Amino acid sequence: MLDEHVERAWLAADVESTDCVVMLDDVARDELLQMVQRMHDEPLPVLLRAPEQFHIPALRDFLVRARGLLDGHPGIAVIDRLPLATMDVDDAVAVFWVLGKLLGRPVAQKWDGTMLYDVMDKGERYSYGVRGSYTNVELLFHTDNAFAVAQPDYVALLCIRPALKGGVSRFCSIYAVHNRLLAEYPRELERLYRCVLWDRQAEHAEGAPKVTKAPVFSYDEGRLSARLNVSLVRKGYEVAGVEIDSETRAALTALETVADHPDLWFELPIERGQVQFLNNRDVAHYRSEFTDDDIPERKRHLVRTWYRERGLPSYDA
Repeated sequence: MLDEHVERAWLAADVESTDCVVMLDDVARDELLQMVQRMHDEPLPVLLRAPEQFHIPALRDFLVRARGLLDGHPGIAVIDRLPLATMDVDDAVAVFWVLGKLLGRPVAQKWDGTMLYDVMDKGERYSYGVRGSYTNVELLFHTDNAFAVAQPDYVALLCIRPALKGGVSRFCSIYAVHNRLLAEYPRELERLYRCVLWDRQAEHAEGAPKVTKAPVFSYDEGRLSARLNVSLVRKGYEVAGVEIDSETRAALTALETVADHPDLWFELPIERGQVQFLNNRDVAHYRSEFTDDDIPERKRHLVRTWYRERGLPSYDA
């Protein structure tokens, strides 16, 4: 267990949301349009697209700047923005895929190998086997794929359409969460360094266990790691038919309380055409409940990719 304050942490007061935004200039936007034209001239499946197929020096420079924000302070970068008025959705997704490959190696987001994942309310109830990303419910602070064998290092989102109302993103430093727990809830923090049960959301081979065991926090070779998703832990015990003991319940409540404190997080809405990158190792994120337009074609729609260099590109690496 890491039992000292982490200097890398940041609080809400340390971040200006505008510092996370990388504005594309006219040269970069021209490269985007030239990329789309070449895709039309030389058709290929999206997953076979790669940066080396295009002459995009300006876009490469912008992704270098974004990578600096991701690996440093604050761990979030927003590319503003793809000109969706001049390209259709398929073009935008293909461009998004190419830009993401400048960041890292894309990996599967579902057991079936899905690489490009649609984040939208499909009208299902948030329950076993139904991811929160397929609903409109509030998603408390979490890291993506918290129960995984190997979590993604980075997460990217392309906003095709925002919600009619709500769906606002918040971000907080996992180091700040850890520091606050250490200062105010040391006994509960110690419990979070021991294994808990996680719901695997039915993303596993047929007949495999429905839950897995892993700690929320771990500290190895000088690196703090976190698996944050209180909802999936509670669901894990429910799916396993195991009652949560009082020590674990108190630890989860402490984690929830700390992460939700306003001085730890800042809001950064994602707007149409923006590409949002997130360091999934350093930053936890939250999404508020949202309301969609009654017209299906105007529903909130984001496209997501995950990136990880470790292991195989398959779901369990």
